Amino acid sequence: GKNVNLGKPFRTPGGPKKFAVYVRKPGGGIKKVTFGDPHLKVRNRNKKAAKSFRARHKCSQKKDRTTAGYWSCHVSRYRKALGLKSKRTW
Repeated sequence: GKNVNLGKPFRTPGGPKKFAVYVRKPGGGIKKVTFGDPHLKVRNRNKKAAKSFRARHKCSQKKDRTTAGYWSCHVSRYRKALGLKSKRTW
């Protein structure tokens, strides 16, 4: 139906999650992946918190772009587009 930007996360104002992204499924369709708690902050500015998050979520094992876990682990790559204040990557 509508044209969307694939692989570019965006904020979801008033949505059930904080962020969303459109990705292509292996079968060829388009999927909207929502992720992030709207009531929590992305704390990658704090080095200890970032390290703990990556260990707890096993970010080194997340390779599937159609899952919320992948995008939660890679949200800092898109920090400018999402309006995150920190300049640090994970």
